[in-house]
Amino acid sequence: MASLIARIRSYLSSPQGRRNLEKAKTMARDPRNQQKARGLLARLRGGRSHHPTNRW
Repeated sequence: MASLIARIRSYLSSPQGRRNLEKAKTMARDPRNQQKARGLLARLRGGRSHHPTNRW
């Protein structure tokens, strides 16, 4: 059985994997997407809450 890393490497070397990798790199350069990612990481780390009075 191939390890997970080997399977990922195999996918990324395929034509579809290369296309998706380029698409992800392009999206990562977009400032709006960078801001969304920072907000998500802040929430996961316990950062500011969007609804401080209603947590559920």
